[in-house]
This record gives sequence, structure tokens and C-alpha cells, in this order.
Amino acid sequence: MRFARPFSSPFALLTFCALALAGMIGAPSAAPFAAHAQGQVAARDGIAFDAYLELLKARARAEGVSEATLNRMTAGLTPNARVIRLDQGQPGRPTRRGYPAMAPYINTHVNPTRISGGRRVFADNSGQLRAVEAEYGVPAQIIVAIFGHETAYGQIRGNFDLSRSLATLAWEGRRRDLFAGEWLALMQVAERGFSRDQLVGSYAGAFGNPQFLPSVYLRLAVDGDGDGRANIFSNRADTYASIANYFRDAGWRSGQPWGVRASVPRGFDVDAYKTKLVAPVCSRVHERHSQWKTVAQWRALGVQPQRPLADDTLVSLFQPDGPGEPAWLLTGNYRVILEYNCSNYYAMSVGLLADEIVN
Repeated sequence: MRFARPFSSPFALLTFCALALAGMIGAPSAAPFAAHAQGQVAARDGIAFDAYLELLKARARAEGVSEATLNRMTAGLTPNARVIRLDQGQPGRPTRRGYPAMAPYINTHVNPTRISGGRRVFADNSGQLRAVEAEYGVPAQIIVAIFGHETAYGQIRGNFDLSRSLATLAWEGRRRDLFAGEWLALMQVAERGFSRDQLVGSYAGAFGNPQFLPSVYLRLAVDGDGDGRANIFSNRADTYASIANYFRDAGWRSGQPWGVRASVPRGFDVDAYKTKLVAPVCSRVHERHSQWKTVAQWRALGVQPQRPLADDTLVSLFQPDGPGEPAWLLTGNYRVILEYNCSNYYAMSVGLLADEIVN
């Protein structure tokens, strides 16, 4: 699942007001979520799941979702304790010893199986991919690398009932704004004729070959073959065009690489060029990058790109595993990959996989 951008919704306020009017909520509880011995789960504000689901359904009706869609998407719906455990088990801040090394992650995710699979997809779909690249300005190998990283080229898309997962996470309350909004978006996706059996995916609500959240699907999924439907589940043309549309929307610059390997002089003090900018989103990711300088300015400091890169290109220096370890000069397009998943581990592995696919 990819939280590509910060999603926000006024639904939390509406939910609180509705609960207050209905007499279903009291003072906020300070007790954290607890899993009882019997495997039962509870919302942070104490509301029953069925009562909260009725609030979600009322909001969906107000947004034009039909009763038929709501009935089929909520029949037999119960909270899923496993989904909550998975959500709460996501990694947080780095340990006191710092960030885990990048190299082992890259070796695991940019492996011979994934590289050969990407080359096969690239060769077998070259016509479609080149047409999408020409239309959207996003390199075919980047599109394939995202496809491979997200779902192993369509083989692993997840099997969680999206309606149940998103309703569970919204009800539990840790990130109610996000997941309530995504559940409502899922109902709009279902209105387009997708069955509940089709609408399965990751525990946190992402689905299809590119693992879009429902709100992302509504905004950016594309009908790539002109059949009138954006089918990112099984249609490769729609999948490729949708990924490319996401990248174009996020600001991909055509004709510029995501980054290149660089040689750094022995004893070079990378910390002397730490960025002073504070990113509003994913600050821990961006704080590991240097200041922005042109390639010419880095050359003057002794940092040399190992592939051709125009002297006026703005890049940041990234040496994730410390002095003496591999370093890269990253362009603005690297930041676009981070829009898809705000993780340096993810973005680096996508970029390096893309390079391997065409080498």
C-alpha cells in the first residue's frame, strides 16, 4: 500500500458532531486500543462498530452512493482485528543507532528475479509502454519498476476485503480522517461497477496493479485502451497509463534521470552540506539529503557524477550508508518517486530497478 501523498478530510469533524448529536460519544478516552483475550477489538472513542458503520453509510448516501452499492459493500461487515494489528505494527522513527543500512534492502528488492521479470515485462509490452511514455513523458522502465515493486508484476495484489479493512481502520480511530475518507472513496469506485470480490487488496486499502488508494484511483486512474473503464486490476494498458499519469501529476520532468551514481572525495564532509529546509511531509526522509546545488557546483567540490548530467541540473547528494559507501546525485524526479511512497529505501530501489531493466 502506498500513501503517496498526505490525504485530508473534513469527515472526522462531521463524524464527531454526528456522534455527539446521537449521544454516542462522551469525553475522549486516554486508553489506547486494546485487543482482548477473546480477540475482540474496540474503537478508541468507544463507539460500537455497527453504529459507526451507519454513520459512514449516511455520509456515502449524502455523496450519491446508491443503496444497492452500500448493501453489497457492507453486507456482513465486521471489524478485522488482524488489520488493526498490522496497522499498529508499522515502523516508526529510526532507532538510536540510526537508520538501517540501505545496501541490504537494495540487494533484497533489486534482485535477479525482479530484474529478469522487469525485463520480460518491458520486452513483452514494449509497444504499450513506449506509447504511454510518449504521451505522459514518464520513462517506460520507471513504470515497469513501480509495477514490479508494488505487486511483483501483478502477481501479489493482496486479498483483504477493502470495505472491511477501511471501515475497520476508520472505526478504530487512530487515523480516522484518512481511512474514513478512503472508505467513502471506495464506495464511489464500487459505484462504477466493480464487485466486492474485485475490490480486494492490501490491509490498508490499496488495490490493483499499481496499489492505488481509492481516492487516488478516483483522481488519477486512466483508461489506457479506450474501452471506457480504468481497470487497474487486470488491464496492462490501464495500469501503465495510470502509473504514468500519477507521475506526471506529481511533477516528473521528461528527459531527466531520477539520479546518478557519484564519486565523493576521500574525507569529504557530507554533513557540511546538510539541507536546512524542513519538508512539510516526510521530513525524516528529506532530512537525509543534502542542500540543492547544480552539478557544476558539486563538481567544483570534487563530487563527480558517473553518468552524463547537464551542469545546470539541480541535484542533492545522498550517501545513505555513510562515508566511503555508495553515493548518488538525486534530481527532482527522485522526489516524484517519493510521492508514490515516502521512503528512501523504496525510492532508491525503484530507481535502481528501473536502471537494471534497461541495462
